[in-house]
Amino acid sequence: MTHPLRRGAAYAIGGAACFAAMSALVKTVGGDLPNSVVVFFRNAFALLVLLPWIAWSPGKRASFSTRRPGMHLLRATTGLAAMYCFFYALSQMQLASAVLLNYSQPLFLPFIAWAWLGERPPLRIYPAVLIGFVGVILILKPGMGWAGPAGIAGVAAGILAATSMAAIRRMSDTEPAVRIVLWFSVLGTLVSAVPAAMHWQTPSPTQWSALAGLGVIAAGGQLLLTRAYALAPAAHIGALIYTTVLFAAMIGWVVWGERPDMLSGVGGLCVIAAALIVVVMRQRGSRTARA
Repeated sequence: MTHPLRRGAAYAIGGAACFAAMSALVKTVGGDLPNSVVVFFRNAFALLVLLPWIAWSPGKRASFSTRRPGMHLLRATTGLAAMYCFFYALSQMQLASAVLLNYSQPLFLPFIAWAWLGERPPLRIYPAVLIGFVGVILILKPGMGWAGPAGIAGVAAGILAATSMAAIRRMSDTEPAVRIVLWFSVLGTLVSAVPAAMHWQTPSPTQWSALAGLGVIAAGGQLLLTRAYALAPAAHIGALIYTTVLFAAMIGWVVWGERPDMLSGVGGLCVIAAALIVVVMRQRGSRTARA
């Protein structure tokens, strides 16, 4: 590994650890505070952290001016809806299982990109996708004390996150990453303020600390991953992001004594393996098409 690749890998693992810690903080406060309040403060505190980074970004990349407001709105809407679903799943399920369902998004992205962007997925990814969906079923365990609404919310988070990623792909030809982050951060904070006000519950001092912490950690994870993608190939980063699941499993075990059952463990391995295979195959296909 070259020096930049090592640094990129380190940044990616650091970002994964941040997202696992953020998920744990969401689970900590999610059982006592309304979901809408938690989502709002995650966006608000993250925006406060990201604003200096956005302000220091060079040139027009940090400008709010855009010719694609509709795409930014779609990206923010789907991304915010994914956040609501994911945070609800975190509050009701084992930490690692909820994170796994959220990270199933690569299984859905090829078909969303096909329907929306006309990017037909290669036939060779279908077996991997099938294995991934079997893994999702093993985690949900329908008919066997299944995860119920929380599990459905976790899967919905993965689908909505994949749709949000497709929106980013659709506008990435004209919109730099800094502008996409700026639009999402501002819209996410403004839109989530409405349901938060409707279901307001004043946090306790401990909850204030957790809410501030999860916003700051989420922003830190986003910045670390941005730096990782700037240093290392996406194929390497995409694989390392799944260490989030490992970190989440460790936190869930230490803090809540969570131990996944056999079916959930096998299902988790299926989802991770399938998602990685799909990501690698799509990237190889993209490189072949460009060649």
